[in-house]
Amino acid sequence: METLSILIAEGSDFSLTGMWEQMGMFAKGVMIFLVAMFVVALAIIIERLRAYGRAKRQSINYIMLLRTYLQERKMQEAVAAAQQHGDSPVAKVVGAGLREYLEGLEALREEGPDDVGDFDLVDAVNRQMERAKERETANLKRGLTWLATVGSTAPFVGLLGTVVGIINSFQGLSSDGGGGLAAVSGGISEALVATAVGLLVAIPAVMMFNAFNARVESYQIDMNDVASELVDFVLKEGRYT
Repeated sequence: METLSILIAEGSDFSLTGMWEQMGMFAKGVMIFLVAMFVVALAIIIERLRAYGRAKRQSINYIMLLRTYLQERKMQEAVAAAQQHGDSPVAKVVGAGLREYLEGLEALREEGPDDVGDFDLVDAVNRQMERAKERETANLKRGLTWLATVGSTAPFVGLLGTVVGIINSFQGLSSDGGGGLAAVSGGISEALVATAVGLLVAIPAVMMFNAFNARVESYQIDMNDVASELVDFVLKEGRYT
């Protein structure tokens, strides 16, 4: 055992700097690529956390204001409040519906050469909010595709570095004439580091992707609920505003 330890110690430096210096060009390229993937994933995570935090705060504030405005039939104020809460997907969806509702009421009141004729105002409001929900859902999911890509490909990139490291180990063993662990220890450490880094990049990316998907689904439920409440308002009381 003492002889084995001496051979390994003499053949390789297992510090981070030592392992980096022992890596070949391909392995260094793999490591740089993994670090770049980590930076991209980290940037997306930070940006999405901030965006979702703003969306939650503004949505809560807007929903409280909206209920008051609808009870008092202050439609213009509700539209203005939606514009002031630009980071809230709920405000954007409801604001689109309210604008369509007010424009529809005005169109129904007008008569003349440009009269659009009779139409289903509730259906028009509902369609407008459906389009807004699709846009806001896409905005909420922005960046998640890249996060999923990092989470799914980083282990394979690390595995590629592992395979190359093992190949280098066997090449070192054959060139050394079959002598000693010192000839293969560098390649093995290179392989293990690539695997570890790939997993360290992938695990948080996958976890955050799943967490963000749950947040998006929660916002979709909020948008659907508030949009349904607005449709109910239009059906029951809207024409009396």
